[in-house]
Amino acid sequence: VQLQASGGGLVQAGGSLRLSCVASGNFVRLTVMAWYRQAPGIPRELLASITSGGTSNYAESVKGRFTISRDNAKNTVYLQMNTLTPEDTAVYLCSADYIDPDTYTRRSLGRGTQVTVSS
Repeated sequence: VQLQASGGGLVQAGGSLRLSCVASGNFVRLTVMAWYRQAPGIPRELLASITSGGTSNYAESVKGRFTISRDNAKNTVYLQMNTLTPEDTAVYLCSADYIDPDTYTRRSLGRGTQVTVSS
Protein backbone atom coordinates (compact mmCIF):
# COMPACT_ATOMS: atom_id res chain seq x y z
CA VAL A 1 0.00 0.00 0.00
CA GLN A 2 1.32 3.41 -0.96
CA LEU A 3 0.50 6.52 1.02
CA GLN A 4 0.75 9.97 -0.51
CA ALA A 5 0.60 12.88 1.92
CA SER A 6 0.01 16.46 0.87
CA GLY A 7 -0.98 19.82 2.27
CA GLY A 8 2.18 20.78 4.09
CA GLY A 9 3.89 24.10 3.70
CA LEU A 10 5.01 27.26 5.43
CA VAL A 11 2.57 28.98 7.78
CA GLN A 12 2.84 31.67 10.41
CA ALA A 13 2.35 30.90 14.07
CA GLY A 14 -1.33 30.84 14.92
CA GLY A 15 -2.25 29.68 11.45
CA SER A 16 -3.84 26.49 10.18
CA LEU A 17 -3.11 23.75 7.68
CA ARG A 18 -5.04 20.73 6.50
CA LEU A 19 -3.08 17.64 5.57
CA SER A 20 -4.39 14.83 3.38
CA CYS A 21 -3.11 11.32 2.85
CA VAL A 22 -4.42 8.99 0.17
CA ALA A 23 -3.88 5.24 0.27
CA SER A 24 -3.59 3.21 -2.89
CA GLY A 25 -2.54 -0.30 -3.83
CA ASN A 26 -3.65 -3.87 -3.31
CA PHE A 27 -5.61 -4.21 -0.10
CA VAL A 28 -8.96 -5.55 1.01
CA ARG A 29 -9.69 -2.74 3.42
CA LEU A 30 -8.03 -0.15 5.57
CA THR A 31 -8.45 -0.32 9.32
CA VAL A 32 -6.66 2.19 11.55
CA MET A 33 -5.10 5.25 9.95
CA ALA A 34 -2.84 7.63 11.81
CA TRP A 35 -0.65 10.69 11.64
CA TYR A 36 2.87 10.97 13.02
CA ARG A 37 5.47 13.69 12.94
CA GLN A 38 9.23 13.57 12.88
CA ALA A 39 11.46 16.49 13.76
CA PRO A 40 15.29 16.40 13.68
CA GLY A 41 16.73 14.88 16.82
CA ILE A 42 13.31 14.01 18.23
CA PRO A 43 11.72 10.54 18.22
CA ARG A 44 8.79 10.05 15.89
CA GLU A 45 5.60 11.08 17.64
CA LEU A 46 2.18 9.54 17.14
CA LEU A 47 -0.25 12.45 16.93
CA ALA A 48 -3.64 10.96 16.21
CA SER A 49 -5.32 7.81 15.01
CA ILE A 50 -8.75 6.94 13.70
CA THR A 51 -10.53 3.66 13.12
CA SER A 52 -12.64 2.86 10.09
CA GLY A 53 -15.67 3.51 12.27
CA GLY A 54 -14.47 6.99 13.15
CA THR A 55 -13.17 6.52 16.68
CA SER A 56 -10.21 8.83 17.18
CA ASN A 57 -7.43 9.29 19.72
CA TYR A 58 -4.97 12.12 20.18
CA ALA A 59 -1.63 12.82 21.77
CA GLU A 60 -1.80 15.32 24.58
CA SER A 61 0.49 17.66 22.65
CA VAL A 62 -2.14 18.21 19.94
CA LYS A 63 -5.43 17.54 21.69
CA GLY A 64 -7.82 20.43 21.14
CA ARG A 65 -5.78 21.86 18.25
CA PHE A 66 -5.64 19.02 15.72
CA THR A 67 -8.54 17.00 14.33
CA ILE A 68 -8.20 13.72 12.46
CA SER A 69 -10.88 12.55 10.07
CA ARG A 70 -11.21 10.16 7.17
CA ASP A 71 -13.21 9.46 4.06
CA ASN A 72 -13.43 5.70 3.68
CA ALA A 73 -14.83 5.93 0.15
CA LYS A 74 -11.73 7.89 -0.90
CA ASN A 75 -9.22 5.90 1.21
CA THR A 76 -8.12 9.23 2.60
CA VAL A 77 -7.24 10.48 6.06
CA TYR A 78 -7.02 14.14 6.98
CA LEU A 79 -5.40 16.16 9.72
CA GLN A 80 -6.77 19.62 10.42
CA MET A 81 -4.16 21.58 12.35
CA ASN A 82 -5.09 24.82 14.06
CA THR A 83 -3.25 27.31 16.27
CA LEU A 84 0.11 26.12 14.98
CA THR A 85 3.31 27.00 16.82
CA PRO A 86 6.97 26.78 15.75
CA GLU A 87 7.18 23.62 17.88
CA ASP A 88 4.85 21.95 15.39
CA THR A 89 7.51 22.20 12.66
CA ALA A 90 8.26 18.69 11.44
CA VAL A 91 7.71 16.18 8.66
CA TYR A 92 4.20 14.81 9.01
CA LEU A 93 3.68 11.20 8.00
CA CYS A 94 0.59 9.09 7.71
CA SER A 95 0.23 5.38 8.31
CA ALA A 96 -2.40 2.87 7.42
CA ASP A 97 -3.12 -0.57 8.81
CA TYR A 98 -4.74 -2.76 6.20
CA ILE A 99 -5.90 -6.25 5.38
CA ASP A 100 -4.04 -7.65 2.39
CA PRO A 101 -5.49 -10.17 -0.10
CA ASP A 102 -4.00 -13.02 1.97
CA THR A 103 -5.90 -11.71 5.03
CA TYR A 104 -2.76 -10.60 6.82
CA THR A 105 -2.82 -7.33 8.71
CA ARG A 106 -0.02 -5.05 7.63
CA ARG A 107 1.06 -1.47 8.18
CA SER A 108 2.33 1.03 5.67
CA LEU A 109 4.01 4.35 6.43
CA GLY A 110 4.15 7.18 3.94
CA ARG A 111 7.03 9.54 3.22
CA GLY A 112 5.38 12.57 4.70
CA THR A 113 4.95 16.25 4.02
CA GLN A 114 6.94 19.10 5.54
CA VAL A 115 5.21 21.56 7.82
CA THR A 116 7.13 24.67 8.83
CA VAL A 117 5.69 27.19 11.27
CA SER A 118 7.39 30.57 11.46
CA SER A 119 7.31 32.76 14.55
